[in-house]
Amino acid sequence: MQAEPLSGQVSFTELRSHAKAYFDAVESGSTVRVTRNGLPIAEIVPIRPRTPAWKRAATPIKLAGPSLSAELLADREASA
Repeated sequence: MQAEPLSGQVSFTELRSHAKAYFDAVESGSTVRVTRNGLPIAEIVPIRPRTPAWKRAATPIKLAGPSLSAELLADREASA
């Protein structure tokens, strides 16, 4: 008898027999825990899409004191 693919836990033998159904469940976001002799041996989890670092929003750095731009402009005026 086949267990419900979305139940979250399946025996190794059941996974081998119905791998497509379980991997379809994982692909749709479910996690499947695989057991052998009643003991958990693995979890199959979906791969979460990652945003590359260069596309992630950056947190601005706040420093005490005048801004670098203000210091550069002041230095340019002083040396001119």
